Amino acid sequence: MMGKEEATPLLRKSEVAPLEDDDAFCVELKRVGSMAAPMVAANMCQYLLQVVSLMMVGHLGVLVSFSGVAIATSFAEVTGFCVLMGMAGALETLCGQTYGAEEFSEIGNYTFCAIVTLLLVCLPISMLWIFVDKILLLFGQDPEISHVAHEYCIYSIPALYGFAVLQCQIRYFQTQSMIFPMVFSSIAVLCLHVPICWALVFKLALGHVGAAYAIGISYWLNVIGLGIYMNFSPACEKTKIVFSFNALLSIPEFCQFAIPSGLMFCFEMWSFELLTLFAGLLPNPQLQTSVLSVCLNTTTLHYIIPYAVGASASTRISNELGAGNPKAAQDSLIGALSGIARGGGFQQIGAYVNLGAYYLVGVPLAFLLGFVLHFNAKGLWMGSLTGSVLQVIILTVVTVLTDWQKEVGFYFFNSVTVLTSPLLIIARVICFFAFLLVLSPFCCLCLMNPMDNN
Repeated sequence: MMGKEEATPLLRKSEVAPLEDDDAFCVELKRVGSMAAPMVAANMCQYLLQVVSLMMVGHLGVLVSFSGVAIATSFAEVTGFCVLMGMAGALETLCGQTYGAEEFSEIGNYTFCAIVTLLLVCLPISMLWIFVDKILLLFGQDPEISHVAHEYCIYSIPALYGFAVLQCQIRYFQTQSMIFPMVFSSIAVLCLHVPICWALVFKLALGHVGAAYAIGISYWLNVIGLGIYMNFSPACEKTKIVFSFNALLSIPEFCQFAIPSGLMFCFEMWSFELLTLFAGLLPNPQLQTSVLSVCLNTTTLHYIIPYAVGASASTRISNELGAGNPKAAQDSLIGALSGIARGGGFQQIGAYVNLGAYYLVGVPLAFLLGFVLHFNAKGLWMGSLTGSVLQVIILTVVTVLTDWQKEVGFYFFNSVTVLTSPLLIIARVICFFAFLLVLSPFCCLCLMNPMDNN
């Protein structure tokens, strides 16, 4: 069945039959939903690889090992996996709009240059991971936890390179609406990951080091499986990845979108991962870190659903903008807001929004509630939630005020979408009032009863 899958065809603007607004919305709802459901399954399976490894380490019964792996996982996400995943989001713009414009050969070129770029980015990240213990000690982390985190990050370096290639492959399939190869590959790898991780952690007595090895093996198995499909499937014939010097000439264009895309994603994810790092500075750091890590992993499982909807919306919007169908792109806005930013190509706006929402409001408020007002882990969580609410408010304003007909013109003239001055002013005003609105209840709560939540 996988070999017969075909990419979803697009209609040019002149070929699209006019639809009533309600009919168009229902059509787009069905299209996005049909993509989002399997995307949820694929993303869930990929994320569960790290959860399974963390659970295996937890069953060792050594709190230091569990806490060290939790810190290492957060550090690896902050400095490595989030960077690669965010930068790979540039392909949602480039490959998505190129596919919509039916320039199929360019999809392979963009994917190849993305793989090369992300593998190069892995080099400085690997060097950073080698010194993770010294970095954690510099910020006051427990020495035993830092040592375990150092070992886990060192043996996770192979996983970093596999993850870089995998993210490019995922965007390659996603932007062509070929979701089921990712689903089957992700499910198969997850089923293999459980016995592999169990054998390495318990049977070979490698402990947390075995858990790190298992993640690397699973990522590379996923890469190999998708690579075989890309090479031999007729559905990928027109968009096959080309290993050529000409493809490398697209690296500057890729970086033009990859850098703001990476910042947009990292600003959001870093704020959550910082919670675990902050928890290591609280009283009883081993317990606080372990509990907050479990909460964060559970919440991330819930986050996968809107993220998958956002990825589907990103694909639909980029495809329709490339095909010159602004109305269809506008009807695709039922997806998550970050996905809309990636699909529309205005990652720079998303980066500014996430920077303001999370680091001018969320993180400082988390620090205030967690450490100054002694709400501990609960305070860290409340501050991060505030940043999320603010992000949604601002991105909603940006989305509503976007001129989608103008976005089509930007694509066909190869221009990069920028935030216009009136929109920037409105976003700043909304940001200010939303800050006051969201901050007030928490401040009142803290002043009334600051010490009962220890």
